[in-house]
Amino acid sequence: MADGGVDSRVRPPDPPERPDDWEAVFWDIGGVILELESVQAAHVDFVADLLERHDVGRTVEDAIETWRTTVGEYFRERDGTEFRPAREGYHRGIEAIVGEEVPMDEWKPRFREAVLASIDPVPGAPETIERLADRDLHVGVISDVDEAEGTEMLGHFGVRQHFDSITTSEAVGRTKPHPAMFETALETAGVAPERSLMIGDRYDHDVRGAAEMGMHGVAFGAEDGPAVSYRIESPEEVLAIVDGERDRAE
Repeated sequence: MADGGVDSRVRPPDPPERPDDWEAVFWDIGGVILELESVQAAHVDFVADLLERHDVGRTVEDAIETWRTTVGEYFRERDGTEFRPAREGYHRGIEAIVGEEVPMDEWKPRFREAVLASIDPVPGAPETIERLADRDLHVGVISDVDEAEGTEMLGHFGVRQHFDSITTSEAVGRTKPHPAMFETALETAGVAPERSLMIGDRYDHDVRGAAEMGMHGVAFGAEDGPAVSYRIESPEEVLAIVDGERDRAE
């Protein structure tokens, strides 16, 4: 059983009869395009710089723990799938570390610089996205990110121009697995859910959420469960799915 409890009745639709019938491939960002460990490294670098600039007598390890606790509490306060911008959580984390409020226009440029200097894409993801964009497919994003930051990351990895649509939680006002996230993406793309793939690293949010909308969930690092249509170990395997060379998950 995956986290959050799984309804065993939630199962994906049958795949298209022919590979050419696939219409869309949607990607999550964090953990699928963006290597999450590199984000953690960026946060450590930013916090270390923050301590030095504000002359805070704390170790980086202690400050990072405060950062993670404060940001985590901020997100846990939200009502269900209500969207909360990450930048507000970071703002609280910085104040908790420094001991006083730091203006957002002061810390945001340094945070952006630290992130862009450290983040890495998941190996194979940019190349796969580029190859999918050369096909007769809608290539999109469905992600729980602040819109400006998510779009900037895609641009930093050189893949922004390959996406036909980007659906973010900030624009929709909800996070996955709320149906509005998937409905908005499908309506924007003008594609059928049963002919669409959703690649995600979280079972309940990405895979099960997609299956409940009649889409095919592709588990990349996500737990197993009845909603999984396909399981991949690398982004490149998505190409085999749309080419009809991969069997569905058992």
